[in-house]
Amino acid sequence: MKKTRTLFFVAVSVLLFSCKKDTTITKFPEEIQFVIPPGWASAHYDFSTNKLTTNGFILGRKLFYETKLSQNNAISCGSCHQQQFAFSNQYHALSAGVNGVLGTRNAPALSNLAWQTNFMWDGGITNLEVMPLAPLTNHFEMNETINNVVNKLQNDATYPYLFNNAFGTTTISSQLLLKALAQFMGMLVSSGSKYDKYEKGETSFSTNEMNGLNLFTQKCATCHTTPLFTNLQFMNFGLDSLFNDPGRAGITGAASDSGTFKVPSLRNVALSSPYMHDGRFATLADVLEHYSTGIVHSSTLSPLLNTIAPLTSMEKQDLILFLNTLTDSTFITDARFKNPN
Repeated sequence: MKKTRTLFFVAVSVLLFSCKKDTTITKFPEEIQFVIPPGWASAHYDFSTNKLTTNGFILGRKLFYETKLSQNNAISCGSCHQQQFAFSNQYHALSAGVNGVLGTRNAPALSNLAWQTNFMWDGGITNLEVMPLAPLTNHFEMNETINNVVNKLQNDATYPYLFNNAFGTTTISSQLLLKALAQFMGMLVSSGSKYDKYEKGETSFSTNEMNGLNLFTQKCATCHTTPLFTNLQFMNFGLDSLFNDPGRAGITGAASDSGTFKVPSLRNVALSSPYMHDGRFATLADVLEHYSTGIVHSSTLSPLLNTIAPLTSMEKQDLILFLNTLTDSTFITDARFKNPN
């Protein structure tokens, strides 16, 4: 009888622990939902093939900040994509990977990924679910293999439980791992900046901000089209005459793509310094000075950059004031996106 009572109390303790664990992990004020901001086009990523659920999102968030995804168990996606900097790596021209090895490109900010048709500076990835494989297996970044990552997670005390919550199985696979990450990354929607409120008539711009908006419309909006503030195209930004990094040409093999890179979104741009694919410009003032007086001509330079007139000092100041209105403070403080660990 004593042994029976002991087993009973052990069973009850385990049950209570499991319930407490579930509450701690899954508690959210409301169910996770993907909402398209008013006036925006439909997203490119199709959640119907990867049903978004609160448990799937929670798993994806934990995986985004999981250092076990790297070879030395020290680097996570969140190491280089930090929420307070709009999921970029501020102050680092080239992010450090495992054992301090420096990469070859700047870590871009992450937002509104569900609307994008390709990823990375060279567009070499064309599916949101595949995107994490690039940094995970890159020698200069996480330097792991997907099989090793799956094995580490399978042998972890928590992950089989979380995968079962999200997908109904304790057997972890690379496909489910990538689907969970896609649920988290697809939810990184930034649409609450001062500019967005201005567009909805909820606030007004100062005279200088309005001047900056007008300048932006005249000189920048062809490439940085709203609402994403990128046309998702590949361009030569006039950085070099010779290309140490082939850019898009490294994917397509076309000489016409040499030195071309994906036009980055300018949402939260004031937070995501340094700039360009190699982080060569420390400030927005440096970027504007480049487009004003520093464009380097080459065989693949975008024709749009041949006709840009130099900016005055006041125009640069007004443009920077406008670019600051693209900062989305709700996005960078959203508790749903924070490191849960």
